[in-house]
Amino acid sequence: MGEFEAIRPYDDAEVAEVLARLSADPAFLGALTRFRFPRLAGPLGWLLKPVIAHRLRREFHGIASVTALQDKIEPYVDRTIERATDGVTYSGVDKLTPGSPYLFVANHRDIVMDPAFVNYAVYHAGVPTPRIAIGDNLLQKPFVSDLMRLNKSFIVHRNLAGRREKLAAFQLLSAYINHSIRVDGQSIWIAQAEGRAKDGDDRTDSAILKMFHMSRKDEPFASVIHDLHVVPVSISYEYDPCDLAKARELYIRATTGSYEKAPGEDDTSIALGITGYKGRVHIAFNDEIREDIGDAKLLAAEMDRRILGGYRLFPVHYLAYALWSERDPALAVPKLESLFGNDEIARARAEWQKRLDACPEEQRPWLVLQYATPVRNQYRIKAGLPL
Repeated sequence: MGEFEAIRPYDDAEVAEVLARLSADPAFLGALTRFRFPRLAGPLGWLLKPVIAHRLRREFHGIASVTALQDKIEPYVDRTIERATDGVTYSGVDKLTPGSPYLFVANHRDIVMDPAFVNYAVYHAGVPTPRIAIGDNLLQKPFVSDLMRLNKSFIVHRNLAGRREKLAAFQLLSAYINHSIRVDGQSIWIAQAEGRAKDGDDRTDSAILKMFHMSRKDEPFASVIHDLHVVPVSISYEYDPCDLAKARELYIRATTGSYEKAPGEDDTSIALGITGYKGRVHIAFNDEIREDIGDAKLLAAEMDRRILGGYRLFPVHYLAYALWSERDPALAVPKLESLFGNDEIARARAEWQKRLDACPEEQRPWLVLQYATPVRNQYRIKAGLPL
């Protein structure tokens, strides 16, 4: 595994040492103090940090493997999900064979919670959790890198300037993904494209699919895809905690031509994505790609058909679509009342109105866009129309 040293997750032999390092990391202890005691962290942080460090050492005592760590934190993840959602459902997980590794390629709406919900689904189904691809832009602090690599995350290098460096990074990533699935027997989770789909338009980047093949260029593309057991995954949120921030960014991009993130903006998005209200969440594991598709663009189109087709539409999506100036009158989109009960619609109307009221008027078209686009995409697929 020496060639993958710079990007791989931590293995079992490293767990105890990394946990000890985290228990003594001032930045990590400070972040936990601010999260757990936001009002007291400033004046009493000096007093609370040693208490939290002692609690961490006690909680981490005896943990010597990644699986044991995941078992330990799973109740905390469950509680976080219970507080921030109205329930999580999943479909298709019964088609996964325990012990068989998969390459889960999913739509991307939330930085942390997308892979967390996939982990949640497979963990509770008794299937081993996947290794998670995460961009190095999110690992600015050493303790964040430690935390993610402890939780089976591997690093995707994005901040590279030269073409040669980018090519080498893609080659290494391709080799690692193939090694993980074919040699280690460990599943992988990766987003279908770099960055979140902030406009609600979930599309697979064919460059990601080409990357899977890069380290095995002497073999047919379709054969490599078969070996990797690619499973498209649709992650559906009833409400996006970051929807107002995304609307603001989309508006600024549309009116100025660019958008520059403020310092700490990713950290804010991560925190809001974890703790913010999401309504209901559904994770659909679509059928594995078993067809012989020898071209990355054709495969991307098939991935889109499955991911967009498997997306769970909630009442809010239809409410947004009805307001959307770009809705397609030729599409046979049914009336909201024919799909959902009156109580469910009333709750959705109230929540949707709250979000509209909180959004500056000039930014509302971009809020509507996020929720309406999945409706258009799915009914285009149902009608057999091109996306």
